Amino acid sequence: MLLVTILVLLGLLALAVPVAAVLGVLGYTLSSLYSPLPLSLAMGEVVWSTSNNFLLVAMPFFVLLGEIMLRTGMAERMYAALVLWMPWLPGGLMHANIASCALFAATSGSSVATAATIGTVAIDEVEKRGYSERLFLGTIVAGGTLGILIPPSINMIVYGVLTETSIPRLYLAGFLPGILLAALFSLTVLVLCLIRPGLGGTRTFATWGQRFRCLPDLLPPIIIFLAVIGSIYAGFATATESAALGVIAALAIAAVKRQLTGRVLLTAFEGTIRTTAMIMAIILAAYFLNFVITAIGLTGHINSMITSLGLTDLQLLAVVVLFYLVLGMFMETLSMMVATVPIITPVVIAAGFDPVWFGVIIMLLLELAMITPPVGINLYVVQGLRKRGRIDDVIIGAAPFIAAIVITIAILTIWPQVALWLPSQAR
Repeated sequence: MLLVTILVLLGLLALAVPVAAVLGVLGYTLSSLYSPLPLSLAMGEVVWSTSNNFLLVAMPFFVLLGEIMLRTGMAERMYAALVLWMPWLPGGLMHANIASCALFAATSGSSVATAATIGTVAIDEVEKRGYSERLFLGTIVAGGTLGILIPPSINMIVYGVLTETSIPRLYLAGFLPGILLAALFSLTVLVLCLIRPGLGGTRTFATWGQRFRCLPDLLPPIIIFLAVIGSIYAGFATATESAALGVIAALAIAAVKRQLTGRVLLTAFEGTIRTTAMIMAIILAAYFLNFVITAIGLTGHINSMITSLGLTDLQLLAVVVLFYLVLGMFMETLSMMVATVPIITPVVIAAGFDPVWFGVIIMLLLELAMITPPVGINLYVVQGLRKRGRIDDVIIGAAPFIAAIVITIAILTIWPQVALWLPSQAR
């Protein structure tokens, strides 16, 4: 049963069938082969009950929030401000790329949106400053992945819905690992530029006056972040309501700065509708697939198979990490998560791991998938923005940052409290 599932899944993906259709067809195929009842008749009920989940309303709000920041120029001004504060470090603007991605991630909730937004405003600096193009592009690819780890995160919402885990606790758990990973990305750049100074390009200089004059440009993302996250932990709003507050804050800032026009709104709405439709199609198809694999007993079989291997907790975690590392090379991250998390998570929790902690590990594994070929989506996003050369350059530039993600996973495994300390304080 498991072999048929994997073969059908890989076969459909190899034919370039859209991911939502792949999951739906896979569910129908497994139902036809292994169920005495026509499970496809339950599709309407599954889609309806899933669509009624209030938490999923947060997704289009976070997508719209990122669109507004991009279309009104907030992201571009934020990047320009950070550039003035980073030139003293070896690697200069590459640290600004990572810092901008971290700050934008704290408002957008999406890795693709983070990589695309920061890449749009940063890529032109490569030739101007004489940076190593590969490493410069790698910082955007890797920095963009912070969008699914640093809260608010769309993927954390999906994980919380799939596993019935508290989203506010997941958000708190993502803070310190997100800061740690951003620091490790920056440290990677620093070490490489110290070993080979030519990678760091021409040093830029800024006066303290210039730096202080640009500080107001850093306020919009900070205000939006406080509106989103602060409202949750002040008890003023739920995760979904906080996303709406973030949109209101972004609209208000854009209006005050006189950048909110009808054209900007229409463009932002169009991008939001397109992205949300894609995400919801995948989630609805995945929920039907999850319903089928539970009904035919595949989840129980996998659980029994893994249990019978007699693995220790660390061996089980190593198998899970290896599984996602391989699968992430061939599947888009959201579809990979919704197709596998309902199967893997019960096994991991049964082994004694905390579901909140495991949610952070899943986010890190999804980050790995976003920068590993051949299907690493951030690689293609940045290459598309570059509009020249071969994607090999982007892949090579992103390679050093894979080690930083693996090190972060190792740190969280040895010291789980890095992720769990903040949630424990909120009880």
